[in-house]
Amino acid sequence: MKLRLTSDAMRLVIPALSMTVLLAAVFWLQPRAMSYFGLNLLLNLAVPIALATIAQMLVMAVNDLDLSIGAFVSFVACVTATFLRDAPLVGTLILAGAVGIYALIGVVIYLRNLPSIVVTLGMSFVWAGLAVLMLPAPGGQAPDLVRWLMTVKPPLMPMAIVASIVIAIVAHLIVMRSSLGVLIRGVGGNQRSVERAGWSIIAARAAAYGLAGVFAVAAGIALVGLTTSADANIALRYTLLSIAGVILGGGEFTGGRVSPIGAVIGALTLTLAGSFLSFLRISPDWQIGAQGAILIIVLALRLVFNRVEKRRAQP
Repeated sequence: MKLRLTSDAMRLVIPALSMTVLLAAVFWLQPRAMSYFGLNLLLNLAVPIALATIAQMLVMAVNDLDLSIGAFVSFVACVTATFLRDAPLVGTLILAGAVGIYALIGVVIYLRNLPSIVVTLGMSFVWAGLAVLMLPAPGGQAPDLVRWLMTVKPPLMPMAIVASIVIAIVAHLIVMRSSLGVLIRGVGGNQRSVERAGWSIIAARAAAYGLAGVFAVAAGIALVGLTTSADANIALRYTLLSIAGVILGGGEFTGGRVSPIGAVIGALTLTLAGSFLSFLRISPDWQIGAQGAILIIVLALRLVFNRVEKRRAQP
């Protein structure tokens, strides 16, 4: 038990340390960022990324990988900027149906024993096509309530930080504290044991994908609230960012080992990394590679810590 607590704590220590180092570097390069307004600008776009990262984490918790999440968030953004504003009931029904399709995908992958990468990659073209049909050119407008919610200014800290804390707490309660979360992580950890215990694997996977769809819908709505409009390609990079955020936050591809709080920290770290590289005046063409290098460094640190813990555990 002692080793498990140490291991779980280490999943949060490394992401938190990475974010702290990046934040200190940003403040050193741009001291004016050390303010309410500066932090709001730095972390504003972290909210939809954090929501998308939690969605990816839920899929990874059952040992799958979602390559359609970027296209899906873009589709949700297009629905939000059009139907959800002009016809709220129709928009709500469309988004609810999209979440249902997400849950169905999880069931189909399990029943037909299909590779999740192939299925979700195919679905990415479906979501992208629907987004283009809905908004062939950038446009639309954010609903007033969504725009107000994403631009409100709390008294003590920026909305981006408040929202990130709320996302982390809600995701932690769902994944780590609820019986449903235990079941989902159990499927990723040892599916046969869960099945022998009498639990439905189909229901667990449908719940995991359905919850992922809910968080992805929230990501698309939040993104429109920040950008005020939508585009069919507005969130395509969220696929790679969400995977990187989960891994950076202490999650793993197998075994149901995930950390909701770490995933949110990972999303914030990736957002800060973009600002840090911009302050260094690194060309946008090189920024993706630099973000990858940061991810590799953090993973290397985690590997070193894991080996140290294993050596300590040996008699």
